[in-house]
Amino acid sequence: MPSRLIINADDFGLTPGINRSIAELHYAGVLTSATLMATGPAFEDAISVTRGIPSLGVGCHIVLTDGVPAAPLQSIPSLLGPDGKTFRPSLLDFVRALLRGQIREADIEREAQAQIDKLQQAGITITHVDTHKHTHLFPAVARPLLRVLARSNIHAIRNPFEPTFTQRLAHAGIKRRLQIQILNRLRPAFERQPQVGDQKVLTTEGTLGVSATGNLNTSTLGEILSAMPATGTFELVCHPGYNDRDLDRVTTRLRSHREIEMQALLTTIPPALAQPNGIELIHYGSLGSADSSRPNAVNVR
Repeated sequence: MPSRLIINADDFGLTPGINRSIAELHYAGVLTSATLMATGPAFEDAISVTRGIPSLGVGCHIVLTDGVPAAPLQSIPSLLGPDGKTFRPSLLDFVRALLRGQIREADIEREAQAQIDKLQQAGITITHVDTHKHTHLFPAVARPLLRVLARSNIHAIRNPFEPTFTQRLAHAGIKRRLQIQILNRLRPAFERQPQVGDQKVLTTEGTLGVSATGNLNTSTLGEILSAMPATGTFELVCHPGYNDRDLDRVTTRLRSHREIEMQALLTTIPPALAQPNGIELIHYGSLGSADSSRPNAVNVR
């Protein structure tokens, strides 16, 4: 069986331009999955887009930093930033509070449940869950998140750790590679989580493109695909979108590069699919399937 790849766009629901790019890339056969932000400014537009493309796998992009809560504020006090209305504005602030024990797992659990509930109430069959800024690589986030998945009938989660074969590629600077190597020390704790270890919640063998965030151009994507092993199941994380006025109104460090990622996917994925014994594109709903003939698999070739 050839290697299988989930190509997932984060930030679905952030702007209409991001939503439009996700639909266009899926129709072009180069994107199979997207994770939807429950409190994103363009959430309703994303729901409308999703209803028109049922073959797109849709997950929940759990936001715990740099965003607006879905749960009642009084129920999640340890997650709130200085204004008492939104989350901590930066990943660094969140991680510091987490490591100091200032964030309660019960608050994470309530907020994750509220975000998942919002998607399910909108009619979304959630294929999987991941987190904004990959916060669930920390055990104190993964534990409550996995408890929510178990009772929400969601059977897959992003493996937030990047495989060694892409960490070594030249597209990431030394500082970025060092950060990822340090964070990857948390991988055994993630794999020991009971739901993951017992395969009640499925995941991939790793996520490609984490070190390439902000640098996922045609050349970089080609290097990543060339480095993929002949077998195994992986996710490629990307952040496509249009750099328009709506994007100017939101907080994000990825702006002009979103259009570069779109072009990279359109240019690089089709030739990779055309190779003999090339990669098979799937979404998270296919993780329990042995091959693409199963009903929940996606074959966009």
